[in-house]
Amino acid sequence: MLGLLTPQSRNVKVFIKAFRQTRRARYSSISSVRNIRSFISENTEIVGEQSLTPEVKLRLFTPNCRFWRERPELWPFDDPYWAIYWPGGQALSRYLLDNPTVCRGKTVLDLGSGCGGSTIAAKLCGAAHVVANDIDTVAAVATQMNCELNGLEPAVCLSNNMIGSQPEGFDLILLGDMFYEDALATSLHSWLDRCIRTQGTKVLIGDPGRVQFEEHGIRRLLRQLAQFELPESVREENYGLTCSSVWCYCPEL
Repeated sequence: MLGLLTPQSRNVKVFIKAFRQTRRARYSSISSVRNIRSFISENTEIVGEQSLTPEVKLRLFTPNCRFWRERPELWPFDDPYWAIYWPGGQALSRYLLDNPTVCRGKTVLDLGSGCGGSTIAAKLCGAAHVVANDIDTVAAVATQMNCELNGLEPAVCLSNNMIGSQPEGFDLILLGDMFYEDALATSLHSWLDRCIRTQGTKVLIGDPGRVQFEEHGIRRLLRQLAQFELPESVREENYGLTCSSVWCYCPEL
């Protein structure tokens, strides 16, 4: 199974190791946006009903897809994190859809946007402007396709690494499943703190309780806003994690 690419996901460690051992520059034959869109269409399935946000449709990996079983060295891009709707992102999207005033009329940044689930939720809730940021350029194409799938104008997608950059004055920053490595968590902590203190940005974080998140220093600065019970299929794909929560980053705590 190619799709579930995290140390806390089932049947993944061997697969992700294989991906990283075989990764190389394989973009040349499939690099145009048109070809990437075609590749995504052919190698994903439209799903949504088994997630926390059944009203949002996404193109994702499922057992019906070729690369669920295919040899990883045949995959032509970087690790396809965008092809999974991660549990933290699901909780974050559900929270927005249940509380649309959180982002209505706001300028929103979806950091580490992946498949674009939270980007879509923010747009559905009436955000004035949404930017999806993911360092994987294929994720940007997938996000635009998923926006179209939900009857929305394609989101603005940026592929530069915005962590550590000068804050751009976003009203709201969304982060789903971004605290999966200690070094990344530390970089995020510092940057988010600067965004809040210099721009007054609100920060919402979705996470299912990964160790790297629970044990990091940022955890004591978070206020829980909501907790959602994960659907059975999502639990099975994520080592039996049962819930996913949404937190507000409050540096004054």
